Formats: sequence, structure tokens, C-alpha cells
Amino acid sequence: MTPATNFVGLPPAEDPQIVGIRDQFQAMDNFTQVFAIRPGDRVLFLADPLLDPRVIQAVLGLVRSRGATARIYMEPSTRVTEVPEGIRALLEDATFVVSTWFCSIIDPLCIQLRRQGQRWVKITYFRNLDLLKTPQARFPLDVIGELTRATAARYPEGEAFDLRFTDERGSDFRIHFTPEMRQRQLATNRWRGKMTAEENGAYVHYLPTHGPNLWDHNSVNNDLSVATEMSGVLYPQWAIGFAKPFEERIGVHFDGEYVSRVEGESDEAKVLREMLVGGRMIEGGGCGFNPKAPRHTVYPAGSNAPGALHFGIDLAQPSDYIRRVMPDWEEPPVHMDLITLDGTVLAGDNLLIDKGFLCALRDPAVVELASRYGDPIELLEVPVY
Repeated sequence: MTPATNFVGLPPAEDPQIVGIRDQFQAMDNFTQVFAIRPGDRVLFLADPLLDPRVIQAVLGLVRSRGATARIYMEPSTRVTEVPEGIRALLEDATFVVSTWFCSIIDPLCIQLRRQGQRWVKITYFRNLDLLKTPQARFPLDVIGELTRATAARYPEGEAFDLRFTDERGSDFRIHFTPEMRQRQLATNRWRGKMTAEENGAYVHYLPTHGPNLWDHNSVNNDLSVATEMSGVLYPQWAIGFAKPFEERIGVHFDGEYVSRVEGESDEAKVLREMLVGGRMIEGGGCGFNPKAPRHTVYPAGSNAPGALHFGIDLAQPSDYIRRVMPDWEEPPVHMDLITLDGTVLAGDNLLIDKGFLCALRDPAVVELASRYGDPIELLEVPVY
């Protein structure tokens, strides 16, 4: 019998000794573009003890090269739910903020300062400098931006519509959009394809993987007192803090924005029932837009592969399960992300995602732009697992 090792039908993997420097500089160029620090910027780094200190040094090196200044402030963990009173003045003085903190997106002061022009980079996905060596770190920023714009163009304009999420397990969840909600949602910098913190008021992620949410409270000017019309059921495949996808078909039912019940008999269903009932939807389909983000890596906040979705639920009370299983999770134990990798999403009659495939990946403008950086099929449609 011929040994399996004797069969060679595919090319060998690229030798990192040959291409490593090329890949490194491509990733570093993305890094310097996203961290669009200007001469004279007052940079504030909101850090935590578990962050790779090399990440801080990398940002400080860029600060020096740009003729800016920096301060570093560290909290005991990333799970900061509001800006501490003692550093409000520091934050208000900054022109550019790099943050690992959970409250970065939701704290009213942070929102207010961005409206006044402060620029932010959230680094949930850059906690280790070695991530610069990954395919997602060097994926062309312009292509990610074009993917988001092409997806935004599928939202019906000038009319009310439902954003509908379905899958083969039976999910059927709808979020109602008015024309005004659409306009506000898609006016945010990431929906306009802006992947860098160059623009005043920017809020971007680095690594550039976590795309904008298909729905969130940007649609109502971040006024959490405004209720959005939504209802239905989701059958997630997975959730943060669980080692593998669920074997049981677990149903999470919503009455408006709030989880009303969880159906299922497995241990996972029991945990989710105790955790989720009474929780509020705050991210209706966080969507990945980086074709080289690992599809089956859902920690810490959902897969960022194109077409993968996560639904962020703010819990009615802290979860003991999260405290036990993820004591050092980057998010506080009052939040959970439900994951689907095979969902279908319609905006009105327009198809955004087809069974987990982001339809904009085949838009002519996206393909044409990707062809400037390499083979568009390899760049856009060869996933990383």
C-alpha cells in the first residue's frame, strides 16, 4: 500500500522564511492607516492588565513617529461599564483614544466626545501583537470598506422595511426600519466604509474585522429609551463561553427587544434560559466583513467572517455562568453574544446574506477592487478556519 505521505497533489504552503517579511509589512501598513494619529494629537490609551504590553509599545511608537503625545490609564479589567469619574477630565482632554474597555461604545460621555470630533480605535481584536502575523491583519482595508458600502446599498431607501433573519433551524426574527432609522444607521463611519480613525468622530475596530451591526441603537441616535419594533425567534448555533456549537435546537424567543423565553432541554438551554430571559437586544446582527477572519473563532465577541452573525443581548442581571467560565472575559457578565454562521438576511426584498454567505462578496465593484490586491476569488471566497 502506498503511504498517504507519498501522495502530493497540492502545492506546499508558502514558506514564512520567504514571504514573512512581505506579510509583516502589509499588516503594518494597515496598522498605521487605522491608527490615523495626527501631529499634535493627545492620545489616551485605556488599557487593562491582561493586554499584551507590546501592543501598547506599538501604539506608542506610532505616537512618537507622528509627533503626538500619549497617556496610558489602566483599569483592573476590560469590563468597565462606565467611564470612572476620576479620569473624565483626561478623556475630555484627549483627541484620540485607544481602548480595550467595554464601555467605549455605550458610555454617554464617550458618545458625546465622538460627536464633538474625538477619534477612537477599539482593540478588542488586537490584544496580542502576534495577531499582526495573521491573514486578517493584512487583508486590504479598502476592500473591507467596499464590502460594507455594497451591503449598505442593499437596504431599501425611502421606505419602511423589515430586516428579517432566518435559517434552516427555524429562526424567524424581524427588526422594523423606518426611512429615518435607515438613514441614521448607515450614516455611521463604518457603514460608509471608513475603516480608519482618520475622520473626526470616528469609531473603528482594530484588527479591522468587526464590521458594523446590521441594526443597533445608532438607528435611534443611541437613545436607549426609544423602543425599536422587533419580534420573533432565533435558533443560535453557538454562544460565547460554550466550547462548541450546540447539539440541541435551542430557541430564543423575543417580545419586542426583550427575551421572553428560551426553549430546550439540554444543559446549554438551561444555562441560556437562566441567563437570557429578560435581557435586551442591543446588536441585531453584528456582521463580519473581513474574509480572512477565522470563521469558527467566536471568542471574544462573535465570528467576524463575512456573513457570520452575532446577536448581542444585555442581560437583566449578571450571569454566574459567565463568571465561572470566563472570569477574565473582555466583556462584563451582563452581556452575551448568540452566534449563527448560516443565517439568511433580507432587507425588505433585498438579499444581504444567503445561508451564511455575504452577497456583497460578489458585487462587481468589490471584485474589481479586490483584483488590484490579488486573485479576487482567493481573497474574497477562500475562508480561514
